[in-house]
Amino acid sequence: MKKIIVLIIAISLFTVLTNTKAMINEYEEIAKSDKADVTLYAKKMNGVYTDFKIYFQGSVLTRPFWMNTTSPTWSPQIIYEDINKDGKNELIIILTKGTGTGILEREVHVFHIQNKRIGKELVEVPVEVLVDDPIAIVLKNVKTELLPNKAIINIGKKKYVIDTKPLKIDTEHEHLFPDIYFGNIINFEINDHQLIAKIGGQISPAGGNIGDIQVTYMFKEKMYQAKSIEFKPNE
Repeated sequence: MKKIIVLIIAISLFTVLTNTKAMINEYEEIAKSDKADVTLYAKKMNGVYTDFKIYFQGSVLTRPFWMNTTSPTWSPQIIYEDINKDGKNELIIILTKGTGTGILEREVHVFHIQNKRIGKELVEVPVEVLVDDPIAIVLKNVKTELLPNKAIINIGKKKYVIDTKPLKIDTEHEHLFPDIYFGNIINFEINDHQLIAKIGGQISPAGGNIGDIQVTYMFKEKMYQAKSIEFKPNE
């Protein structure tokens, strides 16, 4: 009887592994990290990669609504680094949803690696953690004003005044936004073991970038939220 049970378990495990491999084989490999033992797979649909599968150290996570441009220049970025100071690496995946003239739209996903017991085995499983939307952070914490020759940004008690004359925007022929616009340029990076979002401020669709709002995140209350917000003007 014990032999039959062992055989059934072995067959079940083989079936799960086979099905998992078959499932992945239907997709295209688009990014890989040997450091984290992570491979990203997706399907190309309507000019973008979507319906993602994340292979992590033997397990597979499904993210059907993720999207990334098919341009090799902007393949998903995989980072395996400790960004919450708990002594363990986190899995960070940065996607690029759109690019173009004056446009860079990126999205970040952070996974904490947790130990979970499956049967008698203790395995590491990535669990996604919420990252506060950088645009929402800007809208809640940044006040702006756009005048004919200068842009004004207020963050808390700090006031930044940017001379826009050097941009040489011909307001008679070029469209000028009614206020500083944030939303076309959203970038993420890991610097000094911290997650950072850079949100470009624009006063015009063409050549109107005045600098970035830089949001440095910290892990607090079970999510990543703003630790500091500052403006970095273009040099």
